[in-house]
Amino acid sequence: MSTLLLEIVTPERKVYAEQVDMVVVNGVEGQLGILPNHIPMVTPLKIAPVKVKKGNTEEVIAVGGGFVEVRKDKVVILAESAELPANIDIERARAAKERAEQRLTGKHKDVDLRRAELSLQRAINRINILNK
Repeated sequence: MSTLLLEIVTPERKVYAEQVDMVVVNGVEGQLGILPNHIPMVTPLKIAPVKVKKGNTEEVIAVGGGFVEVRKDKVVILAESAELPANIDIERARAAKERAEQRLTGKHKDVDLRRAELSLQRAINRINILNK
């Protein structure tokens, strides 16, 4: 069975680079399963887990938005943020979730609601990955 190279890159570093059997991402248009020899494409991503299948194992990576570029034998995810489950600090994620919720429910005029909503989504994504 053929594989494809998955690379997940953030502005700071390369988070992941391995040969995999399948990648499942959540694009803005819906969920997309990518196998070797997939048609080339580029699409924006939601803040959501990326599932990686290698043999009989499945990994989940927290991705905070960005884009996926699909080529015949390679998938590149250019993410705003990405974390492997082992690198997620659950207490930090819970604190970020609490802060974002407070900003969204507060009556302050100087709060950037869109930024607070995105922060909440990223925190929930991290927490959900560790709870699965």
